[in-house]
Amino acid sequence: MLETSARLLKLLSLLQAHKEWSGPELSARLGVSTRTIRNDVERLRSLGYPVHATPGVAGGYRLGAGAALPPLLLDDEEAVAVAVGLGRAAGGGVEGIEETSVRALAKLEQVLPSRLRRRVNALNAYTVQIPGQVPGSAPSVPPEVLTAIANAARDHERLRFDYTGHDGSATVRNVEPYRLVHRRGRWYLLGYDVERQDWRTFRVDRVRPRTPTGPRFPPRDLPNGGDVAAFVEKGVSTAMWRHQATVLLHAPAERMRSLPLGLEVEPVDDATCLLRLGGDDLAGIAVWIGFTGVDFEVLDPPELAEHVLRLSERYRRAAGTPEGRDGRQRPGVTRPDS
Repeated sequence: MLETSARLLKLLSLLQAHKEWSGPELSARLGVSTRTIRNDVERLRSLGYPVHATPGVAGGYRLGAGAALPPLLLDDEEAVAVAVGLGRAAGGGVEGIEETSVRALAKLEQVLPSRLRRRVNALNAYTVQIPGQVPGSAPSVPPEVLTAIANAARDHERLRFDYTGHDGSATVRNVEPYRLVHRRGRWYLLGYDVERQDWRTFRVDRVRPRTPTGPRFPPRDLPNGGDVAAFVEKGVSTAMWRHQATVLLHAPAERMRSLPLGLEVEPVDDATCLLRLGGDDLAGIAVWIGFTGVDFEVLDPPELAEHVLRLSERYRRAAGTPEGRDGRQRPGVTRPDS
């Protein structure tokens, strides 16, 4: 009986992992006759699994959708992914599913092996979710990298990893990991860089952990009240980019913070504030500053002022007469009625 039960579980796992199997393929995989496969399929059907069979040479078996949800078989990585996803949902962000997610997570954690339960608990306990619009695409991160970082943070072990900067430079970092942060589809590591003696934010898709980890370290307190989300938002808005800029906005700080742009500004006086931001190219920064809708002065870098000047010239030409600045009529362009 034990042999039959184990074979049924293996058969179910194969059907879940592949769209369709032929009888001889399943027979070869399980080391039994095709007649035994047919009998096992009937047993699965009696347990509520909708296994469809197509006769003929080109036929085979496939698992379909049924009227009720039967038990599922998950491998280690799938179980961890589902549990972490439920943990994120249980923490809020999708209205109305928090309680249901908690119940589902409790059921799943009850049957998880201890080795997987520790991974799930570490990821859920040491991950901070920053809500926001997710871009169309974001770099993927291997689950084992997330697990390695979360485990090191949980066990207070230093993490050594190869890191690729935004300019393509490669360095080896020695960091006391503090939290994983999931922000708008990207994963970040917040930790204390031992060699640079400062808190840093790293893109996890650029991290390649080295083994073994260690040594252990006493936990540090995060500066500025320990607000992980605010710390990472500030770091991502500047240091994570190729170019950093400082701009003086001619508007009160509170007014600029009320805009739906997520601005991190520093008051200068009642009428002005400082904006620090970053980007992959200075031309893009010049365009983005215009979204603020207020007058501004470029303080740094000087090259940004040149991009702003070129942009203003382009806008001036666009707002000029159809003849353009040289006064010549352009083909196919007529002056609008005044």
